[in-house]
Amino acid sequence: MSRRPPGRRARSGGALWALMCLLAGGLQAAALAWPFQGWSLPGTSAGQPSGWLQIASLAVLALALQRTGRIGSAAWRGWLFATAWLAGTFWWLFVSMHTYGGLAAWLAALAVLSLAGALALYYGLAVAALYRWAPMSRSAQALLFAALWTLAELARGRWLTGFPWGAGGYAQVDLMAAWAPLVGVYGMGFLAALLAYALASLVSWGGALGNWLLSPARRALPRPGIFPPAPSGAVVQWAGLWRTAPAAVLLLALVWSVLGGGETWRAYGQRDTTSAGTLRVWLLQGNVAQDEKFEAGTGVAQALAWYPRQIGEAVAAAKAGAPNAPQLVVAPETALPLLPQQLGPEFWLPLLDGLVQPGVASPVQVLLGLPLGSLSEGYTNSAWGLSPESAAAARDQLARASDTQAPVNLASEGFYRYDKHHLVPFGEFVPPLFRWFTDLMHIPLGDFSRGTLAQAPWAVGGQRLAPNICYEDLFGEELAASFRDPDQAPTVLVNLSNIAWFGDTVAIDQHLHISRLRALELGRPMLRATNTGATAVIDHRGVVTHLLPRLTRDRLEATVQGRSGTTPYARWAARWGLGPLWGVCLAMLLLIAATRRRGARLKRG
Repeated sequence: MSRRPPGRRARSGGALWALMCLLAGGLQAAALAWPFQGWSLPGTSAGQPSGWLQIASLAVLALALQRTGRIGSAAWRGWLFATAWLAGTFWWLFVSMHTYGGLAAWLAALAVLSLAGALALYYGLAVAALYRWAPMSRSAQALLFAALWTLAELARGRWLTGFPWGAGGYAQVDLMAAWAPLVGVYGMGFLAALLAYALASLVSWGGALGNWLLSPARRALPRPGIFPPAPSGAVVQWAGLWRTAPAAVLLLALVWSVLGGGETWRAYGQRDTTSAGTLRVWLLQGNVAQDEKFEAGTGVAQALAWYPRQIGEAVAAAKAGAPNAPQLVVAPETALPLLPQQLGPEFWLPLLDGLVQPGVASPVQVLLGLPLGSLSEGYTNSAWGLSPESAAAARDQLARASDTQAPVNLASEGFYRYDKHHLVPFGEFVPPLFRWFTDLMHIPLGDFSRGTLAQAPWAVGGQRLAPNICYEDLFGEELAASFRDPDQAPTVLVNLSNIAWFGDTVAIDQHLHISRLRALELGRPMLRATNTGATAVIDHRGVVTHLLPRLTRDRLEATVQGRSGTTPYARWAARWGLGPLWGVCLAMLLLIAATRRRGARLKRG
């Protein structure tokens, strides 16, 4: 792809291009959420994504691929770029393994690099395939690059349980916001890859857009039997212009959509969604230090005191008819770090009695993160929904059991229950053959049971709430499964998280932008209740309307507007998952390959 015959050295040194790929991969990571407070590049700001930086850094890789003459070199450059990008994206895994897990620093760093390097193989194979199957036209090459890059992203997000954290499309949550409800994060990544390859080709040729569209991918000395000899003179110009004019129009339209596109375009993807009324909420941020969270004398005591006190204040506000009284209080993932049966009646009876709220016109309901289960049944990472009716039933049953000393299963008392479906490898289950690795860490790991996909929403204050826990909001296609029946689809999304495991790092910012993109894709507001941040309210346009400072103990009071109706992404992802994206990208590969073979046959003929 260097415009030189295979087997000959490209003009630029391989070591220099390898270094540039590493630097560009680091910038790709930084584009997801700028990690530096003290300084920034033009167009970036601390904690915020940069769509243009993501496109520009990916263009450096594309340029490096256009400057190599060997398939092995192409794969190596793609792998280096992806390793630097992924390691720079989730380097904070080091904090959980070393700071909180007690793993030796060198071993924790090696584990992060090994994970990044293993996942980078998807992208190394993708660019190797690009080199091997590259068509003659630059515009067709751009399509092939975008298709193969997107397939690598899809494979990383799906295979081996999937770990799509840091997908390039998340950097486009602002720049390509209008595309999110149409094509989703992977579709946005496809468009960004297309623009990146176009930019690289323009730089490569040092000319205008027209020169890029009219230029061949190689000189007239290709491998035997691959490309037909090119016509010369004006024939090239007019034939090339006729063939590539549609590509030029589409590229300009894409650039126009990214640069703004007008108000009608920006609202197009959510044209079928409407307001479903409002809901007053309190989102709780306990800020319990992770190294104390499961310690009885510190973190456990803090949680068992602070969260019930906040719920009590909410109930008092509702009874007083205060204007800020919430209809819903949300406590984060494992806000209660103990099983319900480990907490005696002295904890549950006051809490449940307060939630009964007789005579209150707009009573408080609570969504509470906690572990559930038993050794015989298995354990789940769950959320309980406590309403006045279920609280009254549980209180009465618990009071009767206290008199008779009979055991009570609170989970059977009519509480709404959500069980986490997509579990975290090494955190909530141990992959086969890796028990030795988790045994090296001093972290309360376990094998949790998996909840079902598309669990029923919870009705609160005229809204239908769909909870998700921790990094489940990373899987938009799984959240979209709840939209199969539009009449019963959730009107509000709720994320309960605890990423204190990763300290005060860019992971907090990255997770916030992941939630923003889910809100855009599905046309729903997202409530985020977290232990250390980012506790926030995000509207259906992906705009953060309310935000608590990180690493503070406080509550976020807000009014959120629910939404009904569905976006195009919600409709097709609910029915087919990510299948359409797989299909489109694979169809492009087959079409380009067929065109390439046809050209080879014509030359032989």
